[in-house]
Amino acid sequence: MNSSTQRQPVIFLPHGGGPCFFMDWTWGPADTWDLTRRFLEGLADALPEMPKALLVVSGHWEEAAFTASGVENPQLIFDYSGFPEHTYKLTWPAPGDPALAARVAELLKGAGLKSAVNPDRGFDHGVFVPLKVAFPEAEIPVVTLSLAAGRAGELDPALHIAAGRALEPLRDEGVLIVASGMSFHNLRAYMRPGTAELARAFDGWLTRAIESPGAERASLLQHWEQAPNARFAHPREEHLIPLMLAAGAGGEASGKQIFSDEPMGAAISAYRFG
Repeated sequence: MNSSTQRQPVIFLPHGGGPCFFMDWTWGPADTWDLTRRFLEGLADALPEMPKALLVVSGHWEEAAFTASGVENPQLIFDYSGFPEHTYKLTWPAPGDPALAARVAELLKGAGLKSAVNPDRGFDHGVFVPLKVAFPEAEIPVVTLSLAAGRAGELDPALHIAAGRALEPLRDEGVLIVASGMSFHNLRAYMRPGTAELARAFDGWLTRAIESPGAERASLLQHWEQAPNARFAHPREEHLIPLMLAAGAGGEASGKQIFSDEPMGAAISAYRFG
Protein backbone atom coordinates (compact mmCIF):
# COMPACT_ATOMS: atom_id res chain seq x y z
CA MET A 1 0.00 0.00 0.00
CA ASN A 2 1.27 3.44 -0.90
CA SER A 3 2.03 5.26 2.35
CA SER A 4 0.39 8.41 0.96
CA THR A 5 -2.95 6.65 0.46
CA GLN A 6 -5.58 7.83 2.91
CA ARG A 7 -8.18 5.43 4.21
CA GLN A 8 -11.43 5.85 2.33
CA PRO A 9 -14.85 5.82 4.01
CA VAL A 10 -17.79 3.66 3.02
CA ILE A 11 -20.90 5.36 1.64
CA PHE A 12 -24.48 4.16 1.39
CA LEU A 13 -26.36 6.42 -1.00
CA PRO A 14 -29.91 6.60 -2.35
CA HIS A 15 -29.81 6.22 -6.13
CA GLY A 16 -33.22 7.75 -6.70
CA GLY A 17 -35.93 6.57 -9.05
CA GLY A 18 -34.82 5.43 -12.50
CA PRO A 19 -32.93 8.21 -14.33
CA CYS A 20 -34.51 10.84 -12.08
CA PHE A 21 -31.56 13.26 -12.06
CA PHE A 22 -31.63 13.61 -15.85
CA MET A 23 -35.26 14.43 -16.55
CA ASP A 24 -38.13 16.66 -15.56
CA TRP A 25 -39.82 14.39 -13.05
CA THR A 26 -43.36 13.51 -14.12
CA TRP A 27 -44.52 11.66 -10.99
CA GLY A 28 -44.30 14.77 -8.83
CA PRO A 29 -42.86 18.30 -8.76
CA ALA A 30 -39.83 18.94 -10.99
CA ASP A 31 -37.66 19.59 -7.91
CA THR A 32 -38.49 16.20 -6.32
CA TRP A 33 -34.92 14.90 -6.45
CA ASP A 34 -33.03 18.23 -6.26
CA LEU A 35 -31.77 17.72 -2.68
CA THR A 36 -30.56 14.21 -3.47
CA ARG A 37 -28.80 15.54 -6.57
CA ARG A 38 -27.04 18.22 -4.50
CA PHE A 39 -25.95 15.63 -1.97
CA LEU A 40 -24.44 13.49 -4.74
CA GLU A 41 -22.76 16.52 -6.32
CA GLY A 42 -20.94 17.20 -3.04
CA LEU A 43 -19.89 13.62 -2.39
CA ALA A 44 -16.40 13.79 -3.92
CA ASP A 45 -15.47 16.96 -2.03
CA ALA A 46 -16.25 15.22 1.28
CA LEU A 47 -13.69 12.45 0.69
CA PRO A 48 -10.17 12.54 2.17
CA GLU A 49 -8.75 12.33 -1.36
CA MET A 50 -9.94 11.18 -4.76
CA PRO A 51 -10.29 7.39 -4.71
CA LYS A 52 -8.03 5.20 -6.80
CA ALA A 53 -11.10 3.12 -7.67
CA LEU A 54 -14.75 2.63 -6.75
CA LEU A 55 -16.32 -0.64 -5.66
CA VAL A 56 -20.08 -0.26 -6.08
CA VAL A 57 -22.62 -2.69 -4.63
CA SER A 58 -25.93 -2.20 -6.40
CA GLY A 59 -29.38 -3.28 -5.33
CA HIS A 60 -30.08 -4.02 -9.00
CA TRP A 61 -27.70 -6.97 -9.42
CA GLU A 62 -28.16 -10.36 -7.77
CA GLU A 63 -26.27 -13.59 -8.38
CA ALA A 64 -26.05 -16.93 -6.59
CA ALA A 65 -22.63 -15.87 -5.28
CA PHE A 66 -20.98 -12.48 -4.82
CA THR A 67 -19.84 -11.56 -8.32
CA ALA A 68 -17.53 -8.72 -9.33
CA SER A 69 -17.55 -7.12 -12.76
CA GLY A 70 -14.23 -7.74 -14.48
CA VAL A 71 -14.80 -5.92 -17.77
CA GLU A 72 -12.34 -3.26 -18.93
CA ASN A 73 -14.83 -1.03 -20.74
CA PRO A 74 -18.26 -1.48 -19.14
CA GLN A 75 -21.40 -0.57 -21.06
CA LEU A 76 -24.48 0.98 -19.48
CA ILE A 77 -27.44 -1.27 -18.69
CA PHE A 78 -30.68 0.70 -19.10
CA ASP A 79 -32.66 -1.47 -16.71
CA TYR A 80 -35.57 0.92 -16.30
CA SER A 81 -38.68 1.37 -18.41
CA GLY A 82 -41.26 3.98 -19.24
CA PHE A 83 -38.96 7.01 -19.10
CA PRO A 84 -38.27 9.67 -21.77
CA GLU A 85 -36.29 8.58 -24.81
CA HIS A 86 -33.27 10.73 -24.02
CA THR A 87 -32.69 8.84 -20.76
CA TYR A 88 -31.78 5.75 -22.81
CA LYS A 89 -28.98 7.70 -24.49
CA LEU A 90 -27.13 8.73 -21.35
CA THR A 91 -23.39 8.09 -21.28
CA TRP A 92 -20.92 7.56 -18.44
CA PRO A 93 -17.72 5.97 -19.83
CA ALA A 94 -15.93 5.13 -16.58
CA PRO A 95 -13.34 2.37 -17.06
CA GLY A 96 -13.47 -0.98 -15.35
CA ASP A 97 -10.67 -2.54 -13.30
CA PRO A 98 -10.26 -6.30 -13.84
CA ALA A 99 -7.38 -6.44 -11.33
CA LEU A 100 -9.58 -4.95 -8.61
CA ALA A 101 -12.38 -7.37 -9.51
CA ALA A 102 -9.95 -10.26 -8.98
CA ARG A 103 -8.84 -8.72 -5.67
CA VAL A 104 -12.47 -8.48 -4.53
CA ALA A 105 -13.09 -12.13 -5.35
CA GLU A 106 -9.86 -13.09 -3.58
CA LEU A 107 -10.81 -11.26 -0.39
CA LEU A 108 -14.28 -12.82 -0.34
CA LYS A 109 -12.92 -16.31 -0.94
CA GLY A 110 -10.35 -15.73 1.79
CA ALA A 111 -13.25 -15.12 4.18
CA GLY A 112 -14.91 -18.38 3.14
CA LEU A 113 -17.52 -16.69 0.94
CA LYS A 114 -18.42 -17.89 -2.55
CA SER A 115 -17.40 -15.40 -5.18
CA ALA A 116 -16.87 -15.06 -8.91
CA VAL A 117 -15.88 -12.56 -11.60
CA ASN A 118 -18.17 -11.72 -14.51
CA PRO A 119 -16.15 -10.56 -17.54
CA ASP A 120 -19.10 -8.88 -19.28
CA ARG A 121 -21.27 -7.12 -16.69
CA GLY A 122 -21.84 -3.40 -17.31
CA PHE A 123 -23.20 -0.63 -15.10
CA ASP A 124 -26.88 -0.90 -14.12
CA HIS A 125 -28.79 2.25 -13.27
CA GLY A 126 -28.10 1.83 -9.56
CA VAL A 127 -24.49 2.45 -10.54
CA PHE A 128 -24.36 4.93 -13.39
CA VAL A 129 -27.30 7.18 -12.47
CA PRO A 130 -25.99 8.39 -9.07
CA LEU A 131 -22.31 8.21 -10.02
CA LYS A 132 -22.81 10.23 -13.19
CA VAL A 133 -23.87 13.00 -10.79
CA ALA A 134 -21.19 12.37 -8.14
CA PHE A 135 -18.25 11.73 -10.50
CA PRO A 136 -19.28 13.27 -13.84
CA GLU A 137 -15.76 13.10 -15.32
CA ALA A 138 -16.03 9.28 -15.35
CA GLU A 139 -12.25 8.95 -14.89
CA ILE A 140 -12.07 6.73 -11.80
CA PRO A 141 -12.06 2.96 -12.46
CA VAL A 142 -15.22 1.24 -11.25
CA VAL A 143 -15.93 -2.36 -10.29
CA THR A 144 -19.47 -3.40 -9.44
CA LEU A 145 -20.39 -6.18 -7.05
CA SER A 146 -23.60 -8.18 -6.96
CA LEU A 147 -25.69 -9.14 -3.99
CA ALA A 148 -25.72 -12.85 -3.17
CA ALA A 149 -29.18 -14.39 -3.31
CA GLY A 150 -29.95 -17.81 -1.89
CA ARG A 151 -31.74 -20.59 -3.77
CA ALA A 152 -35.14 -19.18 -2.90
CA GLY A 153 -34.01 -15.64 -3.69
CA GLU A 154 -33.48 -14.71 -0.06
CA LEU A 155 -30.91 -12.06 0.82
CA ASP A 156 -29.20 -12.85 4.12
CA PRO A 157 -28.22 -9.70 6.06
CA ALA A 158 -25.53 -11.54 8.06
CA LEU A 159 -23.92 -12.85 4.87
CA HIS A 160 -23.67 -9.36 3.41
CA ILE A 161 -22.30 -7.91 6.64
CA ALA A 162 -19.64 -10.64 6.53
CA ALA A 163 -18.83 -9.77 2.92
CA GLY A 164 -18.39 -6.14 3.91
CA ARG A 165 -15.99 -7.12 6.67
CA ALA A 166 -13.95 -9.14 4.17
CA LEU A 167 -13.73 -6.15 1.84
CA GLU A 168 -12.79 -3.58 4.48
CA PRO A 169 -9.03 -3.78 3.63
CA LEU A 170 -9.79 -2.18 0.26
CA ARG A 171 -10.41 1.09 2.07
CA ASP A 172 -6.70 1.27 2.93
CA GLU A 173 -5.86 0.63 -0.71
CA GLY A 174 -7.56 3.79 -1.93
CA VAL A 175 -10.86 2.14 -2.87
CA LEU A 176 -14.12 3.91 -2.04
CA ILE A 177 -16.81 1.34 -1.28
CA VAL A 178 -20.22 2.62 -2.37
CA ALA A 179 -23.46 0.83 -1.51
CA SER A 180 -26.20 1.99 -3.87
CA GLY A 181 -29.79 1.35 -2.85
CA MET A 182 -32.69 3.07 -1.11
CA SER A 183 -33.42 3.18 2.61
CA PHE A 184 -37.13 3.17 1.67
CA HIS A 185 -38.30 1.22 -1.37
CA ASN A 186 -42.01 0.53 -1.61
CA LEU A 187 -43.08 1.62 -5.08
CA ARG A 188 -46.79 1.30 -4.27
CA ALA A 189 -46.56 3.55 -1.23
CA TYR A 190 -45.02 6.69 -2.74
CA MET A 191 -47.19 9.81 -2.66
CA ARG A 192 -49.92 8.09 -0.65
CA PRO A 193 -51.62 9.25 2.55
CA GLY A 194 -50.01 7.81 5.65
CA THR A 195 -46.73 6.84 3.99
CA ALA A 196 -44.71 9.75 5.37
CA GLU A 197 -45.31 8.88 9.04
CA LEU A 198 -44.64 5.18 8.55
CA ALA A 199 -41.48 5.84 6.53
CA ARG A 200 -40.16 8.29 9.14
CA ALA A 201 -40.52 5.68 11.88
CA PHE A 202 -38.51 3.13 9.90
CA ASP A 203 -35.93 5.72 8.89
CA GLY A 204 -35.49 6.79 12.49
CA TRP A 205 -34.92 3.20 13.60
CA LEU A 206 -32.47 2.61 10.75
CA THR A 207 -30.48 5.72 11.59
CA ARG A 208 -30.25 4.75 15.25
CA ALA A 209 -29.07 1.28 14.22
CA ILE A 210 -26.42 2.65 11.87
CA GLU A 211 -25.17 5.11 14.48
CA SER A 212 -24.75 2.33 17.07
CA PRO A 213 -21.31 0.80 17.79
CA GLY A 214 -20.17 -1.95 15.41
CA ALA A 215 -21.25 -5.10 17.26
CA GLU A 216 -24.63 -3.65 18.27
CA ARG A 217 -25.15 -2.28 14.78
CA ALA A 218 -24.56 -5.69 13.22
CA SER A 219 -27.05 -7.34 15.55
CA LEU A 220 -29.73 -4.74 14.86
CA LEU A 221 -29.26 -4.90 11.10
CA GLN A 222 -29.38 -8.68 11.04
CA HIS A 223 -32.84 -8.40 12.62
CA TRP A 224 -34.00 -5.40 10.61
CA GLU A 225 -37.40 -7.01 10.02
CA GLN A 226 -38.19 -6.28 13.67
CA ALA A 227 -37.94 -2.53 13.01
CA PRO A 228 -41.17 -0.52 12.93
CA ASN A 229 -42.86 -0.76 9.53
CA ALA A 230 -39.94 -2.78 8.16
CA ARG A 231 -41.88 -4.70 5.53
CA PHE A 232 -43.85 -1.62 4.61
CA ALA A 233 -40.57 0.16 3.87
CA HIS A 234 -39.14 -2.86 2.06
CA PRO A 235 -41.65 -5.41 0.71
CA ARG A 236 -38.49 -7.04 -0.64
CA GLU A 237 -35.13 -6.01 0.77
CA GLU A 238 -32.84 -5.83 -2.27
CA HIS A 239 -32.51 -2.04 -1.97
CA LEU A 240 -31.67 -2.24 1.74
CA ILE A 241 -29.16 -5.10 1.66
CA PRO A 242 -26.35 -3.01 0.11
CA LEU A 243 -26.40 -1.08 3.41
CA MET A 244 -25.60 -4.31 5.27
CA LEU A 245 -22.43 -4.75 3.23
CA ALA A 246 -21.53 -1.11 3.80
CA ALA A 247 -21.99 -1.54 7.55
CA GLY A 248 -19.71 -4.57 7.54
CA ALA A 249 -17.02 -2.70 5.61
CA GLY A 250 -17.40 0.19 8.03
CA GLY A 251 -15.61 -1.73 10.78
CA GLU A 252 -16.25 -1.14 14.45
CA ALA A 253 -16.80 2.61 14.37
CA SER A 254 -20.33 4.00 14.44
CA GLY A 255 -21.87 5.11 11.18
CA LYS A 256 -23.39 8.52 10.59
CA GLN A 257 -26.42 9.82 8.73
CA ILE A 258 -25.09 12.34 6.20
CA PHE A 259 -28.24 13.11 4.23
CA SER A 260 -32.00 12.85 4.56
CA ASP A 261 -35.00 13.97 2.56
CA GLU A 262 -38.58 12.96 1.77
CA PRO A 263 -38.92 12.79 -2.01
CA MET A 264 -42.29 11.47 -3.16
CA GLY A 265 -43.51 11.53 0.44
CA ALA A 266 -41.14 8.95 1.98
CA ALA A 267 -38.06 9.48 4.14
CA ILE A 268 -34.72 8.39 2.70
CA SER A 269 -31.22 8.64 4.14
CA ALA A 270 -27.57 8.32 3.18
CA TYR A 271 -24.95 7.02 5.61
CA ARG A 272 -21.19 7.16 5.96
CA PHE A 273 -18.79 4.92 7.83
CA GLY A 274 -15.35 6.34 8.57
